[in-house]
Amino acid sequence: MQIVNISGLYHVSPQISLTDVEFLSEKGFEKIICNRPDFEVPPNIQSYIIEKVATEIGLLFEYHPLTFDNMNAENIEKQMAFINGSERPVLAYCTSGTRCAAIWALGQIGKMSKDEILKTTLESGYNLEGLL
Repeated sequence: MQIVNISGLYHVSPQISLTDVEFLSEKGFEKIICNRPDFEVPPNIQSYIIEKVATEIGLLFEYHPLTFDNMNAENIEKQMAFINGSERPVLAYCTSGTRCAAIWALGQIGKMSKDEILKTTLESGYNLEGLL
């Protein structure tokens, strides 16, 4: 499993598996945010299956499917609320982690300079130059 810390408690990764959920619990994560729409994944890793395992072992789970078409102000605010309402590490996942990094970056507009946002995401392995 590839976990990338973007900033503070916020981490991103590509698609997770059921066995990754237990690993996240052992590492002290509080919440999992699924930013990958279920129509993109096979039945065995749909959000409701990951959510069931996560909640059974005490992790919070948020299904917040994103595409680059629906990264609007409402969804940016919702993602930031999921992150800011946490006291321990949060993991957001999608296909590659890029959408999860992108929505974080969009949520930082007005809080950080464009250069700081792009530097942070680039240092984390996500080049979002064309996004902002």
